Formats: sequence, C-alpha cells, structure tokens
Amino acid sequence: MAGLNIVGFAGSSSRPSRTRNLVEAIAEAAAQRSGAKVSIFDLQEIQPSLGSTLDPRAAPADLAQLIATITAADALVVGSPIYKGTYTGLFKHLFDLMEPKALKGKPVVLSATGGSERHALAIDHGLRPLFAFFSADIIATGIYAIEPDFVDYQPHSPGLLKGIERAAEELNWRLHSTRVEAAEPQRAIA
Repeated sequence: MAGLNIVGFAGSSSRPSRTRNLVEAIAEAAAQRSGAKVSIFDLQEIQPSLGSTLDPRAAPADLAQLIATITAADALVVGSPIYKGTYTGLFKHLFDLMEPKALKGKPVVLSATGGSERHALAIDHGLRPLFAFFSADIIATGIYAIEPDFVDYQPHSPGLLKGIERAAEELNWRLHSTRVEAAEPQRAIA
C-alpha cells in the first residue's frame, strides 16, 4: 500500500521518552505491514508555539504545519503520559486547535504510559472519548504501558510487545479495508 502516511504524536515533552518510543514502535510495526511512511512528533518540538496559541488561525508556522500533517495523515498513532488519571494538558490543547471534522473516519491507535496500573483506564476514559468526539475510527486495541514494560526507554516486556503487534495488525487491516472501500465504485441504492 504505497503512498500511505502514518503520523505519530506523543504528548510528552521529555527525552528520552517512553511515550514517544511506544508511539514510534506502534507506528513502525504498522508501517512494516503496510509499507507506509512514518513521521513521529512530540510536544518538545512544538511546546512554545503550542502553549502560546489560542486560535488556530494565528498558529505559528511550526504548529500550523504539524496540524496540517496530522489532519492529512492516513492514520494516527497517539500517546500521552498519564498524570493524575488523564493525558497531558498540552496534548489535549493540540487537538483543541483542530476542527471537529478534521479526524473524521481517520484510523487512530491510542496509547499511554503511566507510573502504575492505576491509570490503565485512562485510554478508555480519556483518550477514547476525545477521539470519538472527532468521529475518528478508533482501533479497538489500546496500549497502556508502565515503567517495567521498558528497558532503556524501549518497549521490552512480552505483553507490551504482543499488544504493539496486535494494534499494528488491526491498524494495517483498517488501512487496507479503507483503501479497498475507496477504490470500489459506489453503487446506487434502488
């Protein structure tokens, strides 16, 4: 499926970052299956521009370009560190700057990292409703990981690696079925 573009965005401003590496691992696993090009971004790259922008029409060039890249992607892989039960504020602010229909029908893999299992439901109680608002095509498998799932900030535990593969396979299937549907001629309903 040449020509596909998967964009990853991590709501983390630190480097090294488990969240960014998780987003990248999911996107790369999906790209290996689909032949898609992968672009990964995080808050560190746009934090000053994002934090000072309240109106997307007045967004600095770097932020406007990121928003355009995200909305033009064939699929998204998003992730956020979880603090006090939810995603980061600047992660949410980026999506607040997007038009409500900007992600309609776009396949999205949700991921998050946290300090303990206590935050595992943040994907279903925070991220899933956010992307449902945009009418995104949310992949069923969400990935939540904690510090012991990583070695040197890279995904490592068997359970996490298996989840990454499952989410990548689901995203690949969704990208393929979306392409097939787009290529089929529309039939009139009698």
